[in-house]
Amino acid sequence: MDLIIPTISQGLLWSLLAIGVYLTFRVLDIADLTVEGSFPLGAATAASLLLSGHSPVTAILGACFTGMLAGVVTGILCTKLKIPALLAGILTMIALYSVNLRIMGKANLPMLQTDTIFTMVNIPGFDKQLMILAIGFIVVLIVSVISYWFFGTEIGAAVRATGYNPHMIRANGVNTDITVILGLLLSNGLVAISGALVAQSNGFADVGMGVGTIVIGLASVII
Repeated sequence: MDLIIPTISQGLLWSLLAIGVYLTFRVLDIADLTVEGSFPLGAATAASLLLSGHSPVTAILGACFTGMLAGVVTGILCTKLKIPALLAGILTMIALYSVNLRIMGKANLPMLQTDTIFTMVNIPGFDKQLMILAIGFIVVLIVSVISYWFFGTEIGAAVRATGYNPHMIRANGVNTDITVILGLLLSNGLVAISGALVAQSNGFADVGMGVGTIVIGLASVII
């Protein structure tokens, strides 16, 4: 149990990354490398807000917002400037390295003495790993329900159709540029939330913590 509970706890936090990668890789049919920059972006934003005295919930929402902005940048590069999606993601990922350094002010921000979302609630009998497990499960459940509802709406169906058959959905009067940007926005928002939660769980945010996240995300989607 000492091995299983921490493993599942971390897996739940990283599963938001897998959902974000799934949205672009499976739904939009785009291999988006922005996640390698938006994951540490979420961690850096959350850590900076927490150390500035903001609440953990505000830090997570701020991380989600900055992740969405990163997705919008990639979407604009891809749709408006006609840069291939793979290259657009690489450009944004490289640019976010400097942005993350600017947000944190240094390469690593420790949060060992800072209250996080996992220490904000004190339930008797729950240690840190059980708290991470419980909160991670609740967050993943909320995200899954909202995602299921959203992709059943008219806008969500348009996003799905953009990945399956862009020519058909464009012929039906849908602006595929907007649906691509919307899909990238949602994807990187989820990835940034994952980065914020992982940083609060680990007790630090590092500028290099996004290296290899696209591999983890794609492997999760394939599995």
